[in-house]
Amino acid sequence: MSNNVRMANILFVEDDPSARIALELALSRLGHSVTSRATGEDGLDALRARPPEIAILDVMLPGVDGIEVCRRIRRDDLGGGGGLPVILLTARGDDLDVVLGLEAGADDYVVKPVEPRVLDARIRAVLRRADQTSLDRSSHGDLVIDRASLKVTKAGADIRLTPTELRLLLELSRRPGQALTRQHLLAAVWEHEYPGDSRLVDACVQRVRAKIEDEPAEPRLIETVRGFGYRFAAS
Repeated sequence: MSNNVRMANILFVEDDPSARIALELALSRLGHSVTSRATGEDGLDALRARPPEIAILDVMLPGVDGIEVCRRIRRDDLGGGGGLPVILLTARGDDLDVVLGLEAGADDYVVKPVEPRVLDARIRAVLRRADQTSLDRSSHGDLVIDRASLKVTKAGADIRLTPTELRLLLELSRRPGQALTRQHLLAAVWEHEYPGDSRLVDACVQRVRAKIEDEPAEPRLIETVRGFGYRFAAS
């Protein structure tokens, strides 16, 4: 096995016993360490007791659903400063659940029924984003992006970004003034090598704007290029 293969400590929350057992077994066979829970409440307790490296949440959980678990992870800074990578499992790929999940801060989603190797590839891609390092520093007004330490500050205050949000900002700010297509961003940030869902990009851009822009409704740093993608404003 290659030394750069990334295994993970995973929290997997799924209320369907057969699906939970099958995926836990499959991911374990692929080398991951999996802690599984059946409810959102139990998942949150497990997060607080022993933070994992990544959380995989079924959207349709009884009680506290997967979207609300994701929202609390971001709100309460669970799992390491709110930067815990989150993948949602949804039974439908084109409905409100996906949009709400992405707005809540999910890094990616996979449509059920889930092929274990597809989920494994998504896990590894999300973790590579979390592990990414780079080598320079740039300033854009009062926003400072330090690629060596992977820290972003605004007016001297730290900005908390999830790994996916950080990688999106790094990718956009690497080419100030250049328009980047949504498909380019999907490939560079999410490592999706097939025509993907632009909602991943749009929702993540909205979350980053909310954190770095003075007026998110009138963005000056991350500009929309209508019908094409996004552009990071030149300094």
